[in-house]
Amino acid sequence: MNSVKGIKIAVASGKGGTGKTMVATSLAASLEPEHQIQFLDCDVEAPNGHLFLKPVFDREIPAAIYVPEIDTERCTLCGECVKGCTFHALAKVADQILLFPQLCHGCGSCTLLCPENAIIEQPRKVGVLRQGKTEMGTTYLMGELTVSEPMPTPIIHQLKALSVGSQEITILDSPPGASCAVVETLHDADYVILVTEPTPFGLHDLAQMLGILEKIGLPGGIIVNRAGIGDDQVQQFVRSKCYPILLEIPYQRSIAAGLARGDLLVRISPMYRSVFSALFNHIQVSLGRKADSA
Repeated sequence: MNSVKGIKIAVASGKGGTGKTMVATSLAASLEPEHQIQFLDCDVEAPNGHLFLKPVFDREIPAAIYVPEIDTERCTLCGECVKGCTFHALAKVADQILLFPQLCHGCGSCTLLCPENAIIEQPRKVGVLRQGKTEMGTTYLMGELTVSEPMPTPIIHQLKALSVGSQEITILDSPPGASCAVVETLHDADYVILVTEPTPFGLHDLAQMLGILEKIGLPGGIIVNRAGIGDDQVQQFVRSKCYPILLEIPYQRSIAAGLARGDLLVRISPMYRSVFSALFNHIQVSLGRKADSA
């Protein structure tokens, strides 16, 4: 068995529907027999990796942020907490301090700024974290944001804190887009796989994601899904960048139908198992962390 030292691979895309989860789950399934893996579904607004890897969940933990509760007997209405709240979650109205809980990020600055120690932080549930195992033994972790809650980032942060540090490979299935939630997912990743499609929308959103990777200095590469349905503008654009095209997956009706049934790509078309194993070897080499043979 190969020995790998804690590689974290994030799979992201600038837009939804490009095949990001297909790639993340296929990579996990291809490496399961040889490596200890944990899979984090960080798309907490619409998690769906479990539909493909089919874990059995045995643990559920509330995800919460701590919001201020004002002790009206001690509060002098000085307004320091309101002035210090970057997110405008507090307001001084007449003879009281009002909290808008869905604007609160739980940063704790109001508690630190209050000169009268009149603020107590109370947990407010914003979602759940679930943990389980797949049939092949992969540790599976997912977060799920409560409907109507506006901020996925705190759940992603808590989900990553729950992960087991001793696993050889961690695969993070990122939310789509280029938001704060994506940046939180990519934070401390060793390598990022960007999944795109050969369409004008795919090119536009790929450019946004490459801008993020360039700014934070993360290594990565690109997978073009549904190759052949559009033009070659994505390939032309990538030639001007330092991020390589790792793989092109052609559009096939059989793949689309299988994914719609909840089948893994590597089961629909078993040849991709070796393709994704080779892709992982390429990532190790590019990071200078090629596995030693035991």
